[in-house]
Amino acid sequence: LAGYFLVVWDIVQFARSRGILIQGRGSAANSALCYALGITAVDPVGMELLFERFLSEERVHGATNVTDRMPDIDLDLPSGDRRESVIQYVYAKYGARGAAMTANVISYRPRLAMRTCGRALGFSEEQMSRVSKVLPGWVQSDPESSLGAYLKMAGFPLTEDRTRLLAEIATALLDLPRHLGQHSGGMVIAAGRLDDVVPLEPASMPGRVIVQWDKDDCADLGIVKVDLLGLGMLAVLEDAVPLIQRHEGVQIDYAHLPPDDPRVYAMLRAADTVGVFQVESRAQMATLPRMKPQRFYDLVVEVAIIRPGPIVGKMVNPYLMRRSGREPVRYPHPSLEPILRRTLGIPLFQEQLIRMAMVAASFTGGQADELRRAMGFKRSEQRMNAIEAALRAGMTNNGIKDDAQEEIVAGIKSFALYGFPESHAASFALIAYASAYLKAYHPAAFTCALLNNYPMGFYHPSTLVNDAARHGVVTLPVDVTRSTWLCDLEPPADGKAGAPPCIRLGLKYVVGLREQVGRRIESARAERPFTSLADFEARVVPQPTELAKLASIGAYAALGGTRRRALWQVEALGRSGRLFAGVTPDEDAGGLPDASPLPEMSRHDQMLADFKGTGLSTAAHPMTFVRDRLRSHDVVTAADLSRVPNGRRARVAGIVIVRQRPGTAKGFVFLTVEDETGFANAIVTPQRFESQRQNILGLGALIIEGVVQNQDGVVSIKADRFLPLPGPTPASSDPVSHIDISHDFY
Repeated sequence: LAGYFLVVWDIVQFARSRGILIQGRGSAANSALCYALGITAVDPVGMELLFERFLSEERVHGATNVTDRMPDIDLDLPSGDRRESVIQYVYAKYGARGAAMTANVISYRPRLAMRTCGRALGFSEEQMSRVSKVLPGWVQSDPESSLGAYLKMAGFPLTEDRTRLLAEIATALLDLPRHLGQHSGGMVIAAGRLDDVVPLEPASMPGRVIVQWDKDDCADLGIVKVDLLGLGMLAVLEDAVPLIQRHEGVQIDYAHLPPDDPRVYAMLRAADTVGVFQVESRAQMATLPRMKPQRFYDLVVEVAIIRPGPIVGKMVNPYLMRRSGREPVRYPHPSLEPILRRTLGIPLFQEQLIRMAMVAASFTGGQADELRRAMGFKRSEQRMNAIEAALRAGMTNNGIKDDAQEEIVAGIKSFALYGFPESHAASFALIAYASAYLKAYHPAAFTCALLNNYPMGFYHPSTLVNDAARHGVVTLPVDVTRSTWLCDLEPPADGKAGAPPCIRLGLKYVVGLREQVGRRIESARAERPFTSLADFEARVVPQPTELAKLASIGAYAALGGTRRRALWQVEALGRSGRLFAGVTPDEDAGGLPDASPLPEMSRHDQMLADFKGTGLSTAAHPMTFVRDRLRSHDVVTAADLSRVPNGRRARVAGIVIVRQRPGTAKGFVFLTVEDETGFANAIVTPQRFESQRQNILGLGALIIEGVVQNQDGVVSIKADRFLPLPGPTPASSDPVSHIDISHDFY
């Protein structure tokens, strides 16, 4: 055991010595030793956490498999290069044959199977994209969800031999292994040669070696791993510090943030949490106004409550009802009050499950943890029945009556499968609080860091930029005379005292622009400013497509002229053969046309070009361009939806930013749309989803009609109709309908 702790401690010390944020998570936060060694950041004594969830005497001395005896310590690191530097440190310390990542078997899911077979059968990418739009991410068991049914839904008749063959072959591929990947962070470390114990192979990623077995194979053979997990939010927190220091003159120390800051908790209660770690999902936003968090432990509960365990166990609503005083707090048995008092009599955490067994049935800590494991992910009916019998016998010996026993056993069973460790929730709550603090006090730096670490989180960069605008933060477009590869901050454009800095969109957001070209723009500009488009082209030497893409998004505006003029000049450069010809700026004088014969782009066209070129628009929100037409269709804004009485029908419209079909929701689908005023949430029944799947999944922006549900500060619409945005003529739809930025979870 001592060696395992020291290996983990050494990794943590290396990261800290390089200024890399690192934090232990999971059951490790129950350990005072982990806290004392600086592996975890949660004080388990101060929070009254349970050590037996981390390790117990029975587990150390009674387990036959070494992996069952060892504790589990997961380390969170900033995703990207900083995490990779820690992984490479482990490889360097233990040697290429002394450390390796565990493997992950990648199998065929519906979209991958369909694309693979579609290419082999000669279907075009456009056709396969059409099919992918309606396909679920995971294998479905019901007949209505067969791949043939989805092909038919996408407009491919099964009467054609090729389509029928596509459905048959793709279905046969489902769940078959495709290739060996890398586990998200599991590393196996050996004192000697690891390849004496497990088969190794070089990974496709340079400098990495992987075990040819997955984590379960390694566990079955008693091989211990250490998880070095990449967490995007840690990278955001790390990147925000120098931005705030440089542009706002404030030094941030995450270890000494003001605890329970009123402004932070007011923001959380208002569900103003786009970008905030762990509490930005639709379900979390719907819970926060009812939860009304006021202190850190409330945030611990909030992190844990929107999980499959509490949801499946029907514990969320009872907890919220008790918290609001609408339902009395009661306990299954008086002896359990000290255990369940902080969660108002509702068991939410695995540690509570263990304590309940220890108190109600006089289990030892090891026996109680065995109960948790028996009812955990790999359930054995025989093992579960045996330990349940022991649990009931213990409760009977302690004088607990049958009805109370039933309630206790039901509570344990319902969330043992997915229950969250309190220690893990506390570790995540620390990160959630830090991210909420940045959003409340330094929104520009926070959003800038989010944009630089995308992809991560729940929302597309367009939504992050629009949310920042609602907080007074201006995002400036890509500009070849100002933009760096990454997004950066600039002083407020108007120089107003107290105004937050502006965000300058980075060159990395230009679709199709290579990083090497972006870096050349930076270095050429550092030598001397660009004087014209021709000067830019001669010194940076981009590809013609890159030059044109920058023109289409207005990135040459500071060099004079309009987008059309810039595009015309790019075309003229191509026609003259001067692209890549080494023409110097001096030779170029007067050689390019000053004006384009084509009309200038409208603001609507510019917005569409921005989305095509960067995935977002820093100017007006797309919905502002169709607002007048929407009013004539009785469509209210997202902000006005909150003023519609409960039970009344209404229409709302927006860009779809999230489609979600949780496994715990019995087939219900949840949509979030965004307009220029904010968000609106829609609930879709399984039947309605299947009947209108084409519009729900095929349109990037739409009108949603249904019955408003407006209760306890939470507003949604139970949707029954989905329509494209109206175009300039009755038979047309607006191009905004085809802006596709949704993050889909279904």
